[in-house]
Amino acid sequence: MKKILYLSRPLLGLALLAGSGASLSSCVTAKRYEDLQARQQSEADARAAAETQLRQTKADLQKTADALAEARLDQKRLVTDSTQTGNALRRTRTLYNQLTDSYDKLLKNSDRALADRNADYGKLAKDLATREAELGQLDLNLQKAKSDLSAREAKLAELTQALADKDKAVNDLKARVSKALLSFNSNELQVKLKDGKVYVSLSEQLLFKSGSSKVDPKGQEALKKLATVLQEQKDVNVVVEGHTDNVPMRPTGGIQDNWDLSALRATDIARLLTASGVDPSRITASGRSQYVPVASNDSPQNKALNRRTEIILTPKLDELFQILDGNSAAPTN
Repeated sequence: MKKILYLSRPLLGLALLAGSGASLSSCVTAKRYEDLQARQQSEADARAAAETQLRQTKADLQKTADALAEARLDQKRLVTDSTQTGNALRRTRTLYNQLTDSYDKLLKNSDRALADRNADYGKLAKDLATREAELGQLDLNLQKAKSDLSAREAKLAELTQALADKDKAVNDLKARVSKALLSFNSNELQVKLKDGKVYVSLSEQLLFKSGSSKVDPKGQEALKKLATVLQEQKDVNVVVEGHTDNVPMRPTGGIQDNWDLSALRATDIARLLTASGVDPSRITASGRSQYVPVASNDSPQNKALNRRTEIILTPKLDELFQILDGNSAAPTN
């Protein structure tokens, strides 16, 4: 409606001018006409400017409408995004709360577990200290055992050497005794090793007449040769044992039975060895009667074997006893 109004004004002016031209031509001056034209031109220019402004306003209005539509679309998207964000925020808060509760529970459980663990650690530490103390004691015991073992090994080595020396001495003694008594035959005299000792077994026929306790001259000769060896072997103890068969002894001349006979024969031999230079403190005389036979008394031959005198030569074991007691001593010459 405004556009139609603006277009009708020039036509109206022209009509007015045409109608009044005849009447005003005489009275309108050229200046007034020019002013009218100028006003008309000004109104035309204003109208053109207004139309331009209108078009610009419409264009701006369209831009504003487009911007408003875009803003409304953005608002809608923002509302949608805000809803989603809110939902996400609420889920996040819910998850956060759940995580917080879980954390609190875990923290409480962790504190409880830590307290239990600390208690366990304390117990373990106490047990460890006990075990370390026991281990220390065991180590001390082990060191002591090692020291004792070393001492025992040293003592064993010393004892082994002493035994070896003793065995060598016994073998040497047997060899010397055998050599000294070589002139006597095996029916009269035997030299043998038994249990680490030297046994010199002399038959009755070499030493005594039947029922007598006095040594015959041939027996005295054998005992003198044995005494010569024993004088050189001062670390040898001498045991003289008299033995009989099981035939009862008839009492005669102070001899009541086989006990008397065996003891008197051993004593007479001990006197002869002493008279030949053997130290009496090294000699022991004993009678064994019929109770240690070497053969059954069931024949004359076996009874003759049982009627014997055994001289048992034993190396002194002082050194061995001292080693066993823990005191080392030099061997006796």
